Amino acid sequence: MEYLKPVILQVLSPQCYDEFFLNFNFFHVECLKAALSKGLGLGIIAGSVLVKVPQILKLFNAKSGEGINLTAIFMELFAISANMAYSFRNEFPFSAWGEGFFLAVQTAIVAALVLLYAGRGGSAVSAVSFLGCFSAGLALLLSPLAPMQLLWLFQASIVPIIVVSKLIQAVANYRQGSTGQLSAVTVFLLTGGAAARIFTSIQETGDSMMILTYVVSTFVNCIIALQVIYYWNSGKSGKASAGKKKAAKAKKSQ
Repeated sequence: MEYLKPVILQVLSPQCYDEFFLNFNFFHVECLKAALSKGLGLGIIAGSVLVKVPQILKLFNAKSGEGINLTAIFMELFAISANMAYSFRNEFPFSAWGEGFFLAVQTAIVAALVLLYAGRGGSAVSAVSFLGCFSAGLALLLSPLAPMQLLWLFQASIVPIIVVSKLIQAVANYRQGSTGQLSAVTVFLLTGGAAARIFTSIQETGDSMMILTYVVSTFVNCIIALQVIYYWNSGKSGKASAGKKKAAKAKKSQ
């Protein structure tokens, strides 16, 4: 077991390692909670590496950003970046916020693709310019140049920003009667990840602002997820009824 100890200590504290593997106390409540939280956190980070890849591929293959509200994407990107900078500068464990980095990169790519495929107004120049400005802004937030008071204000603003950004997307979905190029896989993964983060934030940070952020994020992500399910089923029934109408017309023509 000693040769596995360095790996296990990535998940367990030295005290919990001793409880589990020296004292064989596998029902130590605090260590079980800590291990579950750490494992969930690392699992979320691993999943975040690819969480928005389905969305990126869907945009790239369709060569269209239809159904994606750019304002909502920008607001989501700000919320992700502010949360990551706040956590990094407060020296919270990487397992408590590490997915923010991967989500920020992927969300920025989504925004760039929407800009690229935005009809006559879209261009490669606007997409590249956006990526350059975003990278510079994120580097500034992560550096000591950004005062902690500003990062706290940004973190406090995340809750209303998340609500507004998701409601903008929800209203857009409602008005067009579909979720357009939104990826169902990405939506469901984001919802599950936000829900799991409630527990890990309580366990690893104890920061009430972080906990509130993920509670609200879970709720509004559930709204989008329910819309995906609803319009998915509506789309199938719509196609079926359209097929029946075509068949009926074909019979009449005969």
